Amino acid sequence: MGQLKVKRRFPGVKELAGLMRFRKPIFNGRKRRLSRALTIYDLRDIAKRRTPQAPFDYTDGGADSESSLTRARSTFERVEFQPRILRDVSVVDTSVVMLGQKTSMPIGIAPTGFTRMMQTEGEYAGATAARDAGIPYTLSTMGTRSIEDVARIAPDGRNWFQLYMWKDRDASMELVRRAQAAGVKNLLLTVDVPVAGARLRDVRNGLTVPPKIGLKTFFDMALKPKWWANLLTTAPLEFATFRNFNKPLSEIAAKVFDPAVTFEDVKWLRSVWKGKLIIKGIQTVSDAVELTKIGVDAIVLSNHGGRQLDRSVVPLELLPQVRSAIGAKGNGPQIFIDGAIMSGADVLAAIALGADAVLIGRAYLYGAMAAGKKGVEKVVEMLRFEMETAMKLLGAKDLSELNPDFVNIRN
Repeated sequence: MGQLKVKRRFPGVKELAGLMRFRKPIFNGRKRRLSRALTIYDLRDIAKRRTPQAPFDYTDGGADSESSLTRARSTFERVEFQPRILRDVSVVDTSVVMLGQKTSMPIGIAPTGFTRMMQTEGEYAGATAARDAGIPYTLSTMGTRSIEDVARIAPDGRNWFQLYMWKDRDASMELVRRAQAAGVKNLLLTVDVPVAGARLRDVRNGLTVPPKIGLKTFFDMALKPKWWANLLTTAPLEFATFRNFNKPLSEIAAKVFDPAVTFEDVKWLRSVWKGKLIIKGIQTVSDAVELTKIGVDAIVLSNHGGRQLDRSVVPLELLPQVRSAIGAKGNGPQIFIDGAIMSGADVLAAIALGADAVLIGRAYLYGAMAAGKKGVEKVVEMLRFEMETAMKLLGAKDLSELNPDFVNIRN
């Protein structure tokens, strides 16, 4: 058989011009960085380039061998969706009700400590981006802005406060009173930190209590002049909750983490806190059931992002068991999960397997380190777009239609 002959021609100038449309240059550095980011992993890469290793590792790392963190991410990557076809998904709705309040997405920003160390806008970036997006923001006890600071910068935000049960119960109660006075309606108690986990990256980088930063860490930080400039020309870095304590950091840490906390303390807190009460750090079905009996409003299945006990349970794998024990959505406390959530598809997998919502920590911090508040907004935009796209492809017009039949976790 002979070779097929194709008649060729010279393209016209107008035709070439239509094919060669160049992007307009973006002169604003922050906008240029964000325009190149298509996923949260892209934002992580930007964050790693712009942030010294010590604060980046504080966000990115886990405890010991980091197997809890690795397995949590691996579980999401093994999710297999089973879509429905021939459904009208011209319009999809990502909104849910979280603790009695409608939110635009089933997502809240998780509490993160020492946030201004990662990027100078810190908690303000998270609180204002969450407010603008119509989702909750949770301030950590170990945050670098106080309860009152966040209430002032985002008075109309859905601001939650995260509490550790202190050895000094009067000090815990003082924080509860401050949260109430600042208009906080939802209190989140973290219960998986009887002691701090062995975060080896932090130890190697000198981020211990008290800090022991060596020359390697110092020179690495020196290679990020903008980070230094932001650190040195803004308010001093501090745990703002303890602003008036006038105690060494080691003494503060000893006060905050109490290995003697029990379910009786949760009952006490339930009796004194009149708003919604969320308990974070649940890793067994039996503990979830016990907290349901106490009457908490929500539980967070969480291994602290793999930063506490290594080789701990993966929240996404535990989720169906807890949902089965507690009952269908609308019965008992709401169930949230966190840990290794990096995309809108991850969020939908959690919702389908029984979660009412998710909390994001690292994902939001990657955005903050990449570009401050604008970076956090980018994370929220990404998650919203990815959720809407995946819902249409799954054949679900709203989140209530998702159930375990949509998801299989491959072995």
